[in-house]
Amino acid sequence: MSVPAHFRAVVQKRGYGELYALRCLDLPAMDVGGLDLLDRYEQRIALEDPFLQTADDMSFFCHGDGTFLKLDQDGRITMTDFIREHTGISTEVAFVGRGNFFQIWEPGRLAAYGAQARARLLQLRQGTKPGERPE
Repeated sequence: MSVPAHFRAVVQKRGYGELYALRCLDLPAMDVGGLDLLDRYEQRIALEDPFLQTADDMSFFCHGDGTFLKLDQDGRITMTDFIREHTGISTEVAFVGRGNFFQIWEPGRLAAYGAQARARLLQLRQGTKPGERPE
């Protein structure tokens, strides 16, 4: 898949030689960033008691649910079965900037998630709880 030019520019500006892609825990998307994304998770794991299940679960999530990606000279990365199975991507891909990383989505799933996120934010703005109507 071809990474959009503005995302490639950020990757190049930050000096990322390779990318790390991690399955989102609660969304059908991949978080993709430089090795600092992986480092952030590893630093958090290091704060856990290594004898507790939480540390093992976090390590599995970070290391077992992730993969390294390389951009080729044309700005493409390989769409693997690992990514397809989690995201549902078949032919089209959507990219979303998320601060110090970006996400890869199947466009229909991204549209549905975006609608849900906007609805939640609208409820917050209106001071209502989910399912309530504004007065």
